[in-house]
Amino acid sequence: MPSSTLGSGTSYINLSALICVERSALEISFMLLQTLKIIQIILAVLLMASILLQQRGSGLGIAFGGEGNFYRSRRGIEKVLYLATIIIAILFAICALATVYFSGTNT
Repeated sequence: MPSSTLGSGTSYINLSALICVERSALEISFMLLQTLKIIQIILAVLLMASILLQQRGSGLGIAFGGEGNFYRSRRGIEKVLYLATIIIAILFAICALATVYFSGTNT
């Protein structure tokens, strides 16, 4: 905290410096919150795309006489897309929690 001393040894707080420090901290917090919101939107779009790009299994096809391939290992790009979906979902959840945390500290 910025302070100065007078000739008699009494210290006082420089209010203009304190206001400037608090203002810059609020600006940094606001910028961080805006950045987190943008990252969250980007992650949401990536998560939707990665889910929609995954191939669907037989689903209800077996109920109507389709093949009964229950287990099939993922290979190549399908495995990469599966793992990327998990990672993006985890990052999205972390970003959402961080956004809630930092928006609560601004009030």
